[in-house]
Amino acid sequence: MPHVAETPDDLLGRLGRSAHVDGDRLVVDDAKAFRGEVIRDLAWTASFAEEGPTVDIARWLIHEAAQALGARTASIHELYMARARGEVHGFTVPALNLRAQVFDMARTVYETAASADVGAVILELARSEQTYTFQRPIDYATAVLAGAVAAGWEGPVFIQGDHYQFNAKKYSEDPEGTTEEIRRACRLAIEAGYRNIDIDSSTLVDLSKPTVDEEQRENYVRAAELTALIRSLESDGVTISVGGEIGEVGKKTSTEEELRAYLDGYRRELDARAPGAPGLSKVSVQTGTSHGGVPLPDGTVAEVKLDFEVLRRLGEVAREYGLAGAVQHGASTLPDELFHRFPAVETAEIHLATGFQNALFEHPAFPVDLLREMESWCFGNAADERKEGQTDEQFIYTTRKKAIGPFKRQLWDLPTKEDILAAQRRKIAFLFTELGVNGSKEMVEGYVHPVEIHRPLPDAFRGAGASR
Repeated sequence: MPHVAETPDDLLGRLGRSAHVDGDRLVVDDAKAFRGEVIRDLAWTASFAEEGPTVDIARWLIHEAAQALGARTASIHELYMARARGEVHGFTVPALNLRAQVFDMARTVYETAASADVGAVILELARSEQTYTFQRPIDYATAVLAGAVAAGWEGPVFIQGDHYQFNAKKYSEDPEGTTEEIRRACRLAIEAGYRNIDIDSSTLVDLSKPTVDEEQRENYVRAAELTALIRSLESDGVTISVGGEIGEVGKKTSTEEELRAYLDGYRRELDARAPGAPGLSKVSVQTGTSHGGVPLPDGTVAEVKLDFEVLRRLGEVAREYGLAGAVQHGASTLPDELFHRFPAVETAEIHLATGFQNALFEHPAFPVDLLREMESWCFGNAADERKEGQTDEQFIYTTRKKAIGPFKRQLWDLPTKEDILAAQRRKIAFLFTELGVNGSKEMVEGYVHPVEIHRPLPDAFRGAGASR
């Protein structure tokens, strides 16, 4: 069982001879030892110790170890610009939303990636997921980097803020206040090391307007405004990858006219705010899917008719505008036999979340008692989310993600997790193959050059006598 340190001295003692602090830098003396129990203890301490000096030191050690061992956060922007120019093609980048067991899942992703020479993979968390998984950007980035270090990963670590989304009702009541919430979310993400952010103002599209441009106006104005903000926050010479969205997932299928209106308006607005600044690297479109799938009365997921022709054509239009192409959301619950079709129509990126969550909760090795406890928590704490006519199975399927935060420690400490992670590994390897990213590491490293970034030594180090 990993050790959660309670004091700075306790934490620093866990380093043993694997590393030491020299001035304001971490020196890793024994990489093998550090990648074993040491990094696990640091990850558990960062996640579960009481907020304060010990957690600050754990986060710093993880971040600095990632710099020293070559697992540095990066932007996928330049690879996507190469795709826009036609220099690379024929693959679809998987963006994996890790909600639970983030350290072990990140380790599993990077171990699987290394075994197939994969470089094109993104790990992400949606803004809404931060709340119910108990993971702020700094928590998520720390756990991902720790997992990458544990996996022995050396290469770009693409961490993405997914669906930095506007709440349409709140926006109608307070546009400026709602926008400020997204601005703050962007600042916190970049500060935590995210170098990829997807702005989702598609919820502001108003189909009652008389023209397509007017329908998309609030969408592209706010997306441009936030892009300008993000560009102003770039301090390390790295162009952050910014994604946009034209159709809210689960709603009306996107059209070429909508995409052109959005991209034309977006460029005008961005140039007015930040002339010549790099714009979007990709754009999400709606093709018939929904987040998490549509649960049937027995708790299974309904089959979805996904329009690949929309993905193909809108991807072509996006590349006309200098973007990598179209992005597909809500894909993880699709049938396995569909995934090879995404690279066939040059889909730039797909987002995968609920499928991995389902694989955790529905695995035979998941403790039945814990599952029942989590379901009971949902009935007691998420009853207000129950829709009229839902069966118990449908209700649990749609709300069990809300129990991930309250049961975070139990999920990280699962005694049977290695069996579950083995199944996740097989699924990840399958997706890498079907999406055409096996062997992509050399291609990625040809365009993406992560910057080594160091953070100030925490004040708590001084009192702990850490410089030794």
